[in-house]
Amino acid sequence: MFAAMLFTISIMAFTQFALYYWRAVLAGVAAQPISNRVLEAASVKQGCLTGSDFGKLAGLHALTPVLDPRHRGLGLVSSYYRIVQSVGSLAGAYLPAVAAWSEREGAMCARYAAVQIDIRLQSNLALAASLRSC
Repeated sequence: MFAAMLFTISIMAFTQFALYYWRAVLAGVAAQPISNRVLEAASVKQGCLTGSDFGKLAGLHALTPVLDPRHRGLGLVSSYYRIVQSVGSLAGAYLPAVAAWSEREGAMCARYAAVQIDIRLQSNLALAASLRSC
């Protein structure tokens, strides 16, 4: 009985650590600078990304060709965005703090998508330049 309880607590602690680590990686990538060409392509006003821009950026990300197999799609970030938006829409009417948190997290997801688009574009341009030099 004690072993099962200890195992359950360990799994829960590991899961919590994994979620915090994933969130820190997401925030770290989202903090990188975004080029103006990505912001112009997404028609973002004054370079200020909000959570509502995530759909446009996810669409642009899907249109960007993948020439480097190490760069993947948005995957879990899209799921996280949908969860955050649904929590914000359900609880945001009653709890303004949850609505503000939801908007901040949505903006972070949008910044992450913009950075991923920029990384793909830079990678594709570098690969094209290396092919031209051969």
